[in-house]
Amino acid sequence: MIVIMLGAPGSGKGTVGKLLNEVFCIPHISSGEIFRSYIKKYDDLGMKIKSYIDKGGLIPDELVIKLIEKRLKEKDVEAGAILDGYPRTKEQAIQLDRLLAESGKKVDISVNLLVPDEEIIDRVVNRRTCPNSDCREIYNTKFKPPKAENICDKCGWALIIRDDDNLETVRERLKNYHEISENLIKYYEQKDLLYSVKLNMYSNKTAEDVAEEVRKYLSGGKN
Repeated sequence: MIVIMLGAPGSGKGTVGKLLNEVFCIPHISSGEIFRSYIKKYDDLGMKIKSYIDKGGLIPDELVIKLIEKRLKEKDVEAGAILDGYPRTKEQAIQLDRLLAESGKKVDISVNLLVPDEEIIDRVVNRRTCPNSDCREIYNTKFKPPKAENICDKCGWALIIRDDDNLETVRERLKNYHEISENLIKYYEQKDLLYSVKLNMYSNKTAEDVAEEVRKYLSGGKN
């Protein structure tokens, strides 16, 4: 099973993706975490990736596809995966379909999280992340603060503010996302694979609610 998580940066793709990982027992693969793993190596490739992220820009397709292709060939993805942050363009989606077809797989659903930009900005600039690679729990100082200030509830590590979690960068990322997402969303809509969910302060839906909706949708077919 292949699940694609769509939505603007900060819309909650990672949170929902981790819950779906528990539901379907397939790995949650975040393109952002793949990129950050290379950045930590401080090699030429990592510095190149960092230069794009720090400016809020998009990493070139050829580089993204190369990294994702390598990850999709690993053994733990044999039963499927939840892809978070990839594909980001229609061209990447077409390339992904080709890669999956080579191993007899296909995209089963594309979950599109719809959140107003104003709420996303509020979420991102107040976001705190656990740097523990075995945890990666996400908090928000306004909506989901940790019990102890700047300390992860789950593992006790000190929380961090990611370099790209600032107002200037998130505005640039949202601008880029809206410019390129229309064709990608239409691509999955035309393939009858798009499942859109509105998430805002008035919807009263939690990430757990979304994960349960997706589970029911895939288990029972289309309504």
